[in-house]
Amino acid sequence: MQFLLAIHKKTIVVILFLFGFSVSFAQRESGTGFTSSDKELELAFNWARSTALHYQGSAADPVGPWYESALPSRFAFCMRDLSHQCIGGEILGLSPENHNMLTLFARNISDSKDWCSYWEINKWSRPAPEDYLNDKEFWYNLPANFDILYATWRMYLWTGDKSYIDNPAFTNFQEKTVTDYIERWVLDADSLLTRPAHPNAPVPFNEENSFHRCRGLPSYSEGVPDLKTGADLVAALYQGMLTYSAILTERGLKEEAVKYAQKAEIYRQKLENEWWDQGQGRYHSYYSNDNNFGQDEGATFLLWFDALKDSVRINKTLTHLASQEWNVENTSYLPFLFYKHGYWDQARKYILYLADPSTARREYPEVSFGVIEGIVQGLMGITPDVRTRTISTLFKTTGQGNAVISRLSIIRTMIDLAHINNHRSMITNTGKESFKWKAMFKGKYRKAYANGVLVPLKNEKDIDGKIIFYTEINVKPGNKITVNVEN
Repeated sequence: MQFLLAIHKKTIVVILFLFGFSVSFAQRESGTGFTSSDKELELAFNWARSTALHYQGSAADPVGPWYESALPSRFAFCMRDLSHQCIGGEILGLSPENHNMLTLFARNISDSKDWCSYWEINKWSRPAPEDYLNDKEFWYNLPANFDILYATWRMYLWTGDKSYIDNPAFTNFQEKTVTDYIERWVLDADSLLTRPAHPNAPVPFNEENSFHRCRGLPSYSEGVPDLKTGADLVAALYQGMLTYSAILTERGLKEEAVKYAQKAEIYRQKLENEWWDQGQGRYHSYYSNDNNFGQDEGATFLLWFDALKDSVRINKTLTHLASQEWNVENTSYLPFLFYKHGYWDQARKYILYLADPSTARREYPEVSFGVIEGIVQGLMGITPDVRTRTISTLFKTTGQGNAVISRLSIIRTMIDLAHINNHRSMITNTGKESFKWKAMFKGKYRKAYANGVLVPLKNEKDIDGKIIFYTEINVKPGNKITVNVEN
């Protein structure tokens, strides 16, 4: 096998062909590509890639580089949608768009809007009129600030672009979100079940006016009237505090970081102690203004914000999600989330469902971006962390098969990655910076080889307590490494 690794990088196509792959030169040269022995997933990726790139706006538009992440008829991007689509955007090479749109949301936080930003911004560089009249009358979902905060942190981990955590627009957004925004909207942990329905309502207040009634919706769930708090908002607050703690740690402010990590844990404990319905075996999704818990959508975001740590409750939440049909917005999160938590076959089914021409509203932009993320971060298990310059990989398939990602830009370099069944992976650093590859494998193994040389094999438990074996290798620019494991 070693002699193959010395071949010129373009002939890697031949190598992969020998293992059942087919990577076209056009695909390699024109952006991130995906090929697989699972042709249904390959078709899903190709559909999602062309569809997502169709939503790319013009950099010459008044708003600057952007892509649609809202209802297409609005020519706009929304805080929730963008927070979900941004990793898919990075995979597809839409880095300038991500940075510009996230910066605009951060920059437009203001005291006059009670430290909200604009829920949607359109290509004409204006708050979308469908959601905004003036600073006192507009639509806004309160989890959004914490979602954007979380998104900028994930952008930093993926890209290595430090401006996401130290640019003045972002630092101001971060600080105001975890302090003044929480105070203004009465979101302290002890206030979530007693807060007023409309803390910052326009005067006079008109219940029939959605820009009054929905100026500060305490959930992403928009179909339930008279909400006091949504479970998704509690989860968002947890992740917001935890994210800010991580950012402070990265800045060297360790004492402050500890304080916000402790705040995060208080929100998480509130979620576990007050929101779990033992009888139904699932979390309540909202608390109403008549002081009753209720069930609706929202469980998706408990997992999205990574707020659940009890494996039994996580599995019951996933079982609940899999037992019902959801709108495409919610469903577009599920491939990544089900891959993350070990429900690999179910995750694949969601990808194929979202890509199916018969699926209603599959043209909604979030769907194609969700499929891209589900395949690259989910199936291929690609997880970067610029703090340690590590790229972790794990092939998340329950059967035999092969899959290749080519020309993926990640932590300031570029890679090709091939998974060959469950016991061999190949990575090529086609970029200009080194990284540490954490090559992970599910199953029980005794030995690992890198380019034919025996290397240390370690193991750890994954998020669900299952044993994962791995080895770590430094990969310099131009290096091509094959790792295979043996029982």
